[in-house]
Amino acid sequence: MNNEQLSGIIDKFLFRNEETGFSVFILIGKNKNKTTITGTFTNIQAGQEIHLDGSWNFHAKFGKQFVASSYTTQLPTSAVGIKKYLGSGFIKGIGKVYAEKIVNYFGANTLTVIDEYPDKLAEVEGIGVKRITQIKQSWTDQKFIAKIMVFLQEKGVTSTYATKIYKKYGNQAIALLTQNPYRLTDDIWGIGFAMADKIAQNMGFATGSVQRFQAGILYLLSQESNNGHVYQEVADLKNKTFQLLALDSESHQSIIKQALTDLYHNEKIKLITHNKKHYIGLSSLYGSEKGITQKILQLLQAPSKHNIPSQELYNKLQENMDIPLNNEQQEGILRCIQEKISIITGGPGTGKTTLVKTLLTLLDTYNINYKLAAPTGRAAKRMMESTKRHAMTIHRLLEFDPSIMGFARNEQNALQTDLLIIDEASMIDIFLMHSIVKALSHNTHLVLIGDIDQLPSVGPGNVLKDLITSKKIPCTKLEHIFRQAQNSMIIQNAHNINQGVFPSGSIEGCKKDFYFIKEDLPENTFKHIQNILKTTIKKHHIDIKNVTVLTPMNRGAVGTQKLNFDLQQLLNPDTTSQQASFAGTIYKVHDRVMQIRNNYDKKIFNGDIGTITSIDTEEKIVTVNFDEHIVTYSFDELNELVLAYAVTIHKSQGSEYDAIIIPIFMQHFMLLQRNLIYTAITRAKKLCIFIGQPKAVAMGINNAKQEKRITFLDTFLTENLSCR
Repeated sequence: MNNEQLSGIIDKFLFRNEETGFSVFILIGKNKNKTTITGTFTNIQAGQEIHLDGSWNFHAKFGKQFVASSYTTQLPTSAVGIKKYLGSGFIKGIGKVYAEKIVNYFGANTLTVIDEYPDKLAEVEGIGVKRITQIKQSWTDQKFIAKIMVFLQEKGVTSTYATKIYKKYGNQAIALLTQNPYRLTDDIWGIGFAMADKIAQNMGFATGSVQRFQAGILYLLSQESNNGHVYQEVADLKNKTFQLLALDSESHQSIIKQALTDLYHNEKIKLITHNKKHYIGLSSLYGSEKGITQKILQLLQAPSKHNIPSQELYNKLQENMDIPLNNEQQEGILRCIQEKISIITGGPGTGKTTLVKTLLTLLDTYNINYKLAAPTGRAAKRMMESTKRHAMTIHRLLEFDPSIMGFARNEQNALQTDLLIIDEASMIDIFLMHSIVKALSHNTHLVLIGDIDQLPSVGPGNVLKDLITSKKIPCTKLEHIFRQAQNSMIIQNAHNINQGVFPSGSIEGCKKDFYFIKEDLPENTFKHIQNILKTTIKKHHIDIKNVTVLTPMNRGAVGTQKLNFDLQQLLNPDTTSQQASFAGTIYKVHDRVMQIRNNYDKKIFNGDIGTITSIDTEEKIVTVNFDEHIVTYSFDELNELVLAYAVTIHKSQGSEYDAIIIPIFMQHFMLLQRNLIYTAITRAKKLCIFIGQPKAVAMGINNAKQEKRITFLDTFLTENLSCR
């Protein structure tokens, strides 16, 4: 097709993907004719004048369109164009209302006034000092962001990250990236090695440079930590590095050796030898495991200040038992008071909550003070509801301070408590565990409560399992299912699954709180979900807000992305209220959303679930309520949120829902394992419904082999390892 040119003013956007830059907009030409334009664009706004090169195309659904291959823009010169430009809301402090007022006052000179004489904006009615300051800063930011966008566009990077890069590096952005583009993988969340490497290649960095090898090694170690591993065997790490960099291993052995040597001397990595094998880990991860080990061994050696004779403690326990406890529970309670560190583990219905409540009553009797905590807000809230005592998140307990990007509670400022009880301990990774033990005084007792058969932590390490495996710490395993729990099919089936037995849809003497809907076609899942929400949920008197779909993966016909799109249309169909769009997802008021990374500045953490309470399209702000913790996001921070009508089973850890729906199909086969299905069913309080193929569920239940995380916490606790 012949290349043609078009010019005009951007009227309005029909579609815009902030992540890729792909946009569809209406162009108004010189003759006032309107044309639909498609293409990939960066940093363009309604009202701008744009000159396009491209060709015409006929779309079967949308008709004749102009597909742009290249373009140039300039600031609008007409009053109409300036109103559209400023009214698009990209300058904080100016929306449609103030754009109208400002342009009516200054006319075609408006942009000159904002750029060179912004204080004159005070002449416009309703614009005060605070708004002028906001406009000044936003205008300045946009100019620098535009420069960064041009720089990145030349390097083949989309516009989404320009704002993030500017926020991180400020005016030094281009200089810092020119010096070392690989720093982006560490500094900017969402930028992986591939994107940083693309920038580096376009800047002329050699494919076989030591710097590129170093960046690749650190990236791989970081990625493996996301999979739970603390270390990698050296040979495996080298092979993965060559694959990542697409380089021949034979001719680059000396370079990778140099890269590893430099990283070691710069204290970026540690080398461990165990059973005649060599492992490499990030220094930060090694430091956490080693720090946990040292503090635990110190605590175990330090005597308890609660020197209560065993018989007296036992007698007092008998006096304070409102509910009869079995021998395991009583033994667990005595250990919590007598041992500096103890672990209580067991599945649903085995009496962990009853044990804790009785323990707290006994502690009150002896005036032993304590604190209760859990990894997530939901788990802490559940702990508070069950014990009728105050509980908080671990991050709040340790008093995270964004100004130092660390916890205020540490070795120099220990927690003031005799005993610390932490629930859902299987969720704790090595970073958080290290922070916990650092904040303990030598007199404090630590009690960890969790279900060892659930999925391990999302973060690196396998803390609870390693501590139990080491046999250094007294551990009480609760196995008896109490009578009141035996009448629940959810609990009975959870234990069946954990023992490798297929869940039953009918158990004599049990209430009907578990269903299995057989379905071979994943595409039919949503029809079943619709029917469940319309009928089954109501029949069980459950609020639809307390229903969640748990699925093994994000992609596919029954992945979180597709299900969240469908569930949003069903449960929050409103299209009239304010909305925000990011990377193809539309966010609306009342949407349920999940935070997907730790954001210490906002004091909100990976897996926290909240509800959107307001969207300000003028200020480009989304406000979310996370259990009364109000958090605001600028539109360019929305990649930290996902819709949460459906969540992955991994992300559901630490949460409980009145009702859960779990689709399980053979397309999930790569992820299907017993602890995944067990974790899913144990999230349900009142109702659990499986949808899918029995053979897929059977495959998962029969797969009790978990990928062994490469960690050395248990080994550090029991033997001395050589480390360099």
